[in-house]
Amino acid sequence: MLPDRELPFQGPLPHSVAMPEDVTVTELSFEEALKELERIVGRLESGDAQLQEAIDLYARGDALRRQCAARLDAAQARIEAIKLDGEGRPAGTAPFAAG
Repeated sequence: MLPDRELPFQGPLPHSVAMPEDVTVTELSFEEALKELERIVGRLESGDAQLQEAIDLYARGDALRRQCAARLDAAQARIEAIKLDGEGRPAGTAPFAAG
């Protein structure tokens, strides 16, 4: 199993014309990463990718999946940090440590 870190991606994805090849996963917005992940899944599901391309796509897709999950976790932490008053209404926010 590969370590949980962003893998260097070399070369353009043949199915992805929207993202420049030098854009790292961490530079993408959540929406951009999700769209690219959807394109990768579609390409892999089509069965048209050669073995090395499929491996590269899978590695990029895994990095995108981890990035999306991390951003969702951070958003959830921010939502959960909202303080409620005695009647259950939002009364402010508590700081949270993004990390």
